[in-house]
Amino acid sequence: MTCWPEDYSGSWTLVNEVERRGIGLHSGDQAVVRLTPSDKPGFQIRFTDDPDPIRLSPDQVRDSQLCTTLDLGSRRVSTVEHLLAALAGCGVTHADIVLGGSEVPLLDGSAQGWVDAIAEVGLQPAATPRPCPPSLHEPLLRHRGSSVITVTPADTFRVVGIIDFPQPAIGRQMLALDLSPQVFVEEIAPARTFGFREQVEQLRAAGLIQGGALDNALVCDGDHWVNPPLRFPDEPVRHKLLDLIGDLALVGFPKAQVLVYRGSHGLHTDLAAAL
Repeated sequence: MTCWPEDYSGSWTLVNEVERRGIGLHSGDQAVVRLTPSDKPGFQIRFTDDPDPIRLSPDQVRDSQLCTTLDLGSRRVSTVEHLLAALAGCGVTHADIVLGGSEVPLLDGSAQGWVDAIAEVGLQPAATPRPCPPSLHEPLLRHRGSSVITVTPADTFRVVGIIDFPQPAIGRQMLALDLSPQVFVEEIAPARTFGFREQVEQLRAAGLIQGGALDNALVCDGDHWVNPPLRFPDEPVRHKLLDLIGDLALVGFPKAQVLVYRGSHGLHTDLAAAL
């Protein structure tokens, strides 16, 4: 059993490198990711056909439809949120990401596969201090239409998610957690992405979810799920918090309570920029 860090105050990297491969949610293309230990704080990415590493930073994040994309100059990398959530959520502060492809593999639609990869090699203290997380002295609020995200100073990193869908299978759900690596691994990482049956053909016609399938996404059809069982009764709100954690990974986790109502990658990105 992996011994995870107690909280997010330390500096941690991987013991060895580990690799996972799979298809991208939107491209449908095969891709491979290799995670490697690093002495440099933060996360760096390099491509299998280019040895030069690029340090990841919040200003590279772009709001794109149904996923989070990094704009790295001549390249764009999409669907990074589950991988970044797993790294930051498990307490990793120093790591290199080697990518073959233009989209991070979806695996099973959650962060569980990335957590398993990290657990496979284990963590060790990093040689240099972690990046400083943002400090918050007054509340922040951002909104897009009826979607709202607020951040208020607190003693720990606490996340509160609220969703409200007209589909009876989902409805209104709320979850509040004081986040730690152990809590992330047990309560958030296994939650899978979800979508709606009536939108599938429209999204595919738009060139999206080409790699989506019933083994890597939950599909809601009004009052029931097409591919049960759920891993949690409230798996959708847990996945929304997974996305939030991934979208804040490059900023760092502040000592604050983050409350998001009807969140989206765009809204999370707005908050990350404000932080």
